[in-house]
Amino acid sequence: AHLAVSGGGSAQAGGSLRLSCGVSGYTVSRDCMGWFRQAPGKERELVTSRDSDGTTNYADSVKGRFTVSQDNAKNILYLQMNSLKPEDTAMYYCAASSWIRGPDCRGAYFLKHGNWGQGTQVTVSS
Repeated sequence: AHLAVSGGGSAQAGGSLRLSCGVSGYTVSRDCMGWFRQAPGKERELVTSRDSDGTTNYADSVKGRFTVSQDNAKNILYLQMNSLKPEDTAMYYCAASSWIRGPDCRGAYFLKHGNWGQGTQVTVSS
């Protein structure tokens, strides 16, 4: 299984970036998929997760600004980040699990037991 993340970089506050997670060994349309981030000196936190039934969950800090989507044919998970803020600066990670389901696909359990790709740095300047 492999999760290949791309699309990080630098942006000004108010700008946009899109992250991509190329997935092998999982299926974006039926597995627990998500994005997490970790800022310097802080714990890794959930950004968004999408369960096998399509239930999508967002952290309060990104609601209305970030959108998770997927391309089932290409098996790619995306994270569209709009209206970026300096506090969005972090290393962003794609995560997946073929067996985590339901409420467990929304936070601490997924963070602890999911499988992770390499991170990509997102830096937002004011």
